[in-house]
Amino acid sequence: MHSPCPKIPRAALGRHIGHLGGLVTGVSSFEDGVAIGAPARAAGGFGGFSLSEAWLDLSLRFRAAVEVEIAHRRLFLWLPVAAGAGVTLYFAADREPSLAYAGLLTGCAVVIAFALRRFRGPFAFALVLAFLSIGFLCATLRTYLVSAPVIDRVRVLKLTGTIEEMDLRRIGARFVLRIAKAEGLAPDEAPFRVRLTLRETPHVEAGAFVSLTARLLPPAKLVLPGGYDFARDAFFARIGGVGSVLGHVEQAPAPAPPGLWLALMTAIDRARNALAQRVFTIVGGDEGAVAAAMVTGKRDLLSDKARELIREAGIFHIITISGVQMTLVAGMIFWIVRRVLAFSTVLALHYPIKKWAAGAAIVGAIAYDVFTGSRVGTERALFMTLIVLAAVIADRRGFTMRNLAYAAFAVIIFEPEALLGASFQLSFAAVSALVAVSEARSEFTARKRAERERREPPPRNLLSRMLGKALDVVIWLFIATFCATLATASYMAYDFHELSPYVLIGNPLTLTVIEFFAVPGALIGALLYPLGLDGPVWHYVGSGIELIFWAAAKIAAAPDSTFYIRAFAPWAIVFLTLAVLSIVLWRSLLMRLTSLAFLTLGLLGAVSGGGFDVAIAPTGENAAVRLSDGKLAVIGARPEPFEAEQWLRADGDGREARALLALGTYCDKLGCVGRLFDGSALALVMQQAAFEEDCLRADIIVSPHKAPASCAAPLIFDRAGLESSGAVTLRITGNGFAVSPARSPDEDRPWSRPPKRMEQPSASDEPVSQSNEVEDVDGRDRE
Repeated sequence: MHSPCPKIPRAALGRHIGHLGGLVTGVSSFEDGVAIGAPARAAGGFGGFSLSEAWLDLSLRFRAAVEVEIAHRRLFLWLPVAAGAGVTLYFAADREPSLAYAGLLTGCAVVIAFALRRFRGPFAFALVLAFLSIGFLCATLRTYLVSAPVIDRVRVLKLTGTIEEMDLRRIGARFVLRIAKAEGLAPDEAPFRVRLTLRETPHVEAGAFVSLTARLLPPAKLVLPGGYDFARDAFFARIGGVGSVLGHVEQAPAPAPPGLWLALMTAIDRARNALAQRVFTIVGGDEGAVAAAMVTGKRDLLSDKARELIREAGIFHIITISGVQMTLVAGMIFWIVRRVLAFSTVLALHYPIKKWAAGAAIVGAIAYDVFTGSRVGTERALFMTLIVLAAVIADRRGFTMRNLAYAAFAVIIFEPEALLGASFQLSFAAVSALVAVSEARSEFTARKRAERERREPPPRNLLSRMLGKALDVVIWLFIATFCATLATASYMAYDFHELSPYVLIGNPLTLTVIEFFAVPGALIGALLYPLGLDGPVWHYVGSGIELIFWAAAKIAAAPDSTFYIRAFAPWAIVFLTLAVLSIVLWRSLLMRLTSLAFLTLGLLGAVSGGGFDVAIAPTGENAAVRLSDGKLAVIGARPEPFEAEQWLRADGDGREARALLALGTYCDKLGCVGRLFDGSALALVMQQAAFEEDCLRADIIVSPHKAPASCAAPLIFDRAGLESSGAVTLRITGNGFAVSPARSPDEDRPWSRPPKRMEQPSASDEPVSQSNEVEDVDGRDRE
């Protein structure tokens, strides 16, 4: 009977055992922060290895690399990744999971992991499953806790409630109303809050109890399979409807005083608006709008032209409150408080003023987060900052990958839905790259210091030392910017379908303005604002922003300033994420090389997205067709810029959406006709009378009404079908059309309910136009 294991010569086996011994010895003598070099080869080298010997050598090297990662305590960093995978699995389900069952599975997984804690391999596997289950449970529990009614169709309702947040625009405003009563809806049918737009300048502020009449729509559904899901974001924000105010907003007597938390939040919003208006008035124009956004987080004053300019320059994050601002605010408070306390010899020598300064910075960071609106990117930065400052108080290292893992855990526990958003993806990718660069710089500095100690350095004067340090800072700043840009590139391409090659120029300039203009100006201006002496400070901030706009205009005007990219295959971003994680989390070279396999699979998915030739809106009111020139044209009786922009971006088309509406089509009062590049005809039927003719001549029928049973068109997407499938894309193949719906046939999630079956649906019901009040695409923060 033969052994299944291959026979290995004793001499070769001895070489491998000696090799592994050298690796383990190197691991045992490992010092934190210093990389381990490969061990010396045994005498005789590796020449003449058989395949079995090579495989054994590779396995031994892999085991040694794992030991290095364990010595560096890097395996812990993959636990939040496992929890994030659990969150992703939750959102991939087509039906709402059972909370009780998810809790039971999580409990069992934790118990199994605890029972296997003495067996390293099985324990690691069980621990990953436990954190996968924890992430799944957190997402399920979060959905249960925030669940609130969502309106099912277009309604005109008289509403009363409290204005929670008011975002002023140059003309009109947008505000969030917490509903107290909605006439015509039962209490269990009324949304918790709605988002409304107002075309006139409001005379009420946040905190006011108002009465108004509004036209409400359900939050917009997906306009593309796998695209941006505003309905899901609205659900987790407890927004059950969007729309516009009809008439005036009237202040009404409140039936009861607001709660303490609501009163505090509305008071803060009023203060934010007052400061934003003052900054905007003093600085003026788009520079003033950017200054107001950088100081208060209020971004609705910025013009569309300015938004497009900074987007093309790759510096959209300048109008978002993110990790850079949070870190600088906390750092300045820490430095100022510590320096002031150090003036006292008694305090400096006998008391922990460093910890006191960290405590003051914690308070300042929390206040800054609350005052600037506490968005997802700001909350992530706050979690990270608090962990770093807490480490200072506990006499531990602050800026580490482990603390970033704790911040990721905090987001997964409290806001798991944020993992699917561009803000979380961009911010965590960038910060993880910056931490990895910081770790590499620490190792590099340690090696240089060790080399200087072994040999006498050449004498240098003060000026040469200062220039050397300045050059070192510039080099590492460029490396950090380059690495952060690479880490976020896949998410920029996946979420926004564009990349800016000049971001390496724009980002350092943006950071400079934030560091030397925005953050110091915001702190000093906020202190002087109550005294009315803040005007010169805002002019100083505005001068820095003028520099940004000048540079942004030059970058946007440069050739190939923006590359537009088609939508990826859905699985591509998973492998691209694993590639980034493998580079930043592992420390050994062999483990980091695994990123190449993930990167290859991710890039393969990025170029194999498939694309589409027809896109149909979930309402059936609009569609996009590919014409003979290979480009898309948008047709419809009321084409929506939001839908058109989503379709064009997913197609890698950078043209302006508004300029393409109804291009290359024929429309009349009954509907529109578009002819595809293969000669097929798509008829968009807006009136019931057009079905008879269009069903005979068109290959594809699209309509917001119910098509008659006698319609003989090969493909029909009417109101009933689209309510079930959601948005649909078609791709021309050799055998006809490949159909991709946004909803699976059995999908039933709180933000994507199946249609209610009606025995006699009316064709005259008002179609649901969904994008008048949709959050703009750039509302998915690029923080």
